[in-house]
Amino acid sequence: MFWIIESIFLGIGLAMDAVAVSISNGLSDSKLNKKKMIIMALAFGLFQGLMPLFGYLIGSIFKQWISASIPIIGFIILAFLGSKMIIGAIKKKDEDSSYTLGYKLLFVQAIATSIDALTAGIPYIGRDTVEVYTTFILVSVITFILCLIAVKIGKLFGKKLSNKACIFGGIILIAIGLKMIITFLIGLF
Repeated sequence: MFWIIESIFLGIGLAMDAVAVSISNGLSDSKLNKKKMIIMALAFGLFQGLMPLFGYLIGSIFKQWISASIPIIGFIILAFLGSKMIIGAIKKKDEDSSYTLGYKLLFVQAIATSIDALTAGIPYIGRDTVEVYTTFILVSVITFILCLIAVKIGKLFGKKLSNKACIFGGIILIAIGLKMIITFLIGLF
């Protein structure tokens, strides 16, 4: 039963990028309602559980291609989204103006923050099927819960920071992308 504890820690570890983006979204979108907060947490949770499952199912066939391209794709997407948030916040001079998170952007964020989880499924090849699927369900549930808490925290502080929260949120997204690419580059050496 040690694998359950391992699965919980895996879920927490994989959720951290999604948690950071959830805080960023809460900071940046002052009009974020409960429905969108739940949808956001569900999207992040769903993708964080599905990506390792895809990695597990695809397996060793594409292992090297997946490992090499994931950090690059994640960096590009997150750097683009973060830059767009920062530029939008700088252009808006009105302190009450706010960034609004659309569902299409939420979908892109969910993919971008979970794409590195593809490789997390590869080590599960050869393990018991119940263990594998239970692990990925736990990853989804843990991510959902942590993201829901994070977006509420972000929203609380976002109201106080106003338009500056968009700049901070954009910096968070870029930092996550940089962490992905730097970790990848360090692994090459």
